[in-house]
Amino acid sequence: MPELPEVETVRRGLQPAMEGAKIVKAEARRKDLRFPFQKDFIARLEGQTVTGLGRRAKYLMADLTSGDVLLMHLGMSGSFRVLKGDGKSTPGEFHYPRSEDRAHDHVVFHMSSGSAVIFNDPRRFGYMKIIARNALDEEPLLKDLGPEPLGNEFDATMLARACHNKKTSLKAALLDQRVVAGLGNIYVCEALFRAHLSPRRLAATLATKKAEPTDHAKRLVEAIHAVLNAAIKAGGSSISDHRLTTGEMGYFQHSFQVYDREGETCRTPRCGGIVKRFTQNGRSTFWCPKCQK
Repeated sequence: MPELPEVETVRRGLQPAMEGAKIVKAEARRKDLRFPFQKDFIARLEGQTVTGLGRRAKYLMADLTSGDVLLMHLGMSGSFRVLKGDGKSTPGEFHYPRSEDRAHDHVVFHMSSGSAVIFNDPRRFGYMKIIARNALDEEPLLKDLGPEPLGNEFDATMLARACHNKKTSLKAALLDQRVVAGLGNIYVCEALFRAHLSPRRLAATLATKKAEPTDHAKRLVEAIHAVLNAAIKAGGSSISDHRLTTGEMGYFQHSFQVYDREGETCRTPRCGGIVKRFTQNGRSTFWCPKCQK
């Protein structure tokens, strides 16, 4: 499942083609993806200009002149590609062929910029929904989301308060989208390693009895910022399905410190530990038991 860096990378790739351009024509080539399309889905898109293309957690959000917002989720295998007016796109250095089965091109936006923005999703776990902007606060998909980890609100104080008296593990707390939005299994493992904190540690240890941040909380916030910014710069992580809008692969997977490195030597200088894997909350957790405490 794409995490925050992958979705942010896609947003930046779509921005030149969509932001400030009108949706001249929209196509939904089937009745549903993960969920059925709204009956007025096409009607509410055509003729509208995209005034801004943003991201909230793992969602892409296109603001329309009508006051609606197009909410888009990539699911497990969804990807966008942008075709220029000549019908061609230019792949970059990390090009990797996507699914060539055009039967999975389920949604197409024909933009006044001359580009066609195409959503391809073989597994159909992605989805799109149009929401009135003044109803976003009550939207079930969004209303319980926590702060953005790269936003100004997210700091050690906020994280400590969210984890104060929590009985869950630190990893489980970070995967809880109500605590912090957009983090997934890969980047939680990587951030915990950078902060030298065990995924088994109680989340409550990030806060004092008065809910003030401990040094652990401060280190963890710095690690989250660092790993997310590095991943975005690298175009995200391409492990199976993630591709940039140009068809390029992200390459942050080459910078993993612990994720998917079971049995390898820890990369912390002078540690000498071995990366282990165990199942935690139904997900694989990778860590170094020697230097993550």
